[in-house]
Amino acid sequence: MTETLTHTAPLTRWQGDKAIYHLLRIDGATAEAIAMHARLHRLEFGRQRGFGSVKVMAQIGETRWKTSVFPQDQSTSWILLVSKKVMRAEDLAPGDPVRVELELL
Repeated sequence: MTETLTHTAPLTRWQGDKAIYHLLRIDGATAEAIAMHARLHRLEFGRQRGFGSVKVMAQIGETRWKTSVFPQDQSTSWILLVSKKVMRAEDLAPGDPVRVELELL
């Protein structure tokens, strides 16, 4: 059984050493649900995924893609990277409030 979560957050621009990334920070009850899903996965399979990530099917507007969310701050928040392709398809810019649906896989 999969669980679908909804979260709204501003699209953030982050400058890395080699590239610019756009991301959504997921926190609050949504982050808690993702952390619980990660703990259950670790109990069931005996290990965690790379970097502690959780696989998801993400949807913003009409654009849907398979990706992962990554833990931040000891799993009290999670990061979803948003590609330029998604930003163009949904006409998004840094600072825009973005509603994302996450199906936990």
